[in-house]
Amino acid sequence: MTILPPPTLRLRLDTAALADNWRALDRLSGAARAGAAVKADGYGLGAGQVVPVLAEAGARDFFVAHWSEVPEVIAHVPPERVAVLHGPLHDDDCAFARKVGVRPVLNSLAQVARWQASGGGTCDLMVDTGINRLGVPVRALGDPVFAGLEIDTLMSHLASADEDSSTNALQLARFAEVCAQMPARRRSLANSAGIALGPDYAFDVTRPGLALYGGVPRAELAGEIKAVAHPEAAILQVRELKAGDGVGYNHAFIAPRTMRAGVVSLGYADGFLRSWGEAGALSHKGRSLPLLGKVSMDMVVVDLTHAPEISEGDWLSVPYDLPAAAHTTGLTQYELLTVLGRRFRR
Repeated sequence: MTILPPPTLRLRLDTAALADNWRALDRLSGAARAGAAVKADGYGLGAGQVVPVLAEAGARDFFVAHWSEVPEVIAHVPPERVAVLHGPLHDDDCAFARKVGVRPVLNSLAQVARWQASGGGTCDLMVDTGINRLGVPVRALGDPVFAGLEIDTLMSHLASADEDSSTNALQLARFAEVCAQMPARRRSLANSAGIALGPDYAFDVTRPGLALYGGVPRAELAGEIKAVAHPEAAILQVRELKAGDGVGYNHAFIAPRTMRAGVVSLGYADGFLRSWGEAGALSHKGRSLPLLGKVSMDMVVVDLTHAPEISEGDWLSVPYDLPAAAHTTGLTQYELLTVLGRRFRR
């Protein structure tokens, strides 16, 4: 097999920080046990990389969105620990769940009926308490289709846990009523931000996602969560700009003087979007290297004026403190993680 040349993009995963973040969220979950949302390829960091670390740290429940995400996760943990949030849209989904051993999360009366007709068995049930996405309406819970349903985890999802919103208490009260009505082995409501709302929201299982990977959705978590993702990109070429030279598309930057610049292997195809804009910068050994001009598909240009020792092939860091990067770009912390492209060598 031909061995690929060394990459010019790499994503360093701080596995110790990832494990510490799960332990912190598990502790903050009180009497509940923290699971782990590993959908979207482990929030963009690679499910195959994050799942073993989280399992070793102590996570026992894993949540994916798509059936296609199952194989990579069950390569590292037993299938009965995995729940598929989008549920069975087709009969084939039921057959797959039953054959593999993962739990479908049922989100509608139609999905409940489909699962029951396929033979039933252990499943999870999502009830909509106010987010109006997936989930069985509360008013439908008395339907006869639920008779005999074997619910492992009864769950709902908070709409505004990252805000101090009255919606949080309203959803909590509705979910408590649902729990009193629907028998289940376990109950689950809180995501990362929901954990920070306190023990009333924890129930039996929490479902952190963003905070596992370095995101801070509420200020209460700021001292608990460590950065996990550290993207790096290599210098492809060093250039000498003359006063008046334009850089990149539309010459959005004009050199005011003779200056040294570096062309970097990083662009919007890698998830480094144009929203980084004029305020964006890469760094090298703690020194900020401002972006010059527009972000291209495969390249950015940075100012090397104050880094005369940097040469072609050297690695630059992409500042990825998620709250700070979200402030710079206007992107959410979720977007910053999940847009990271496949060209990063993980």
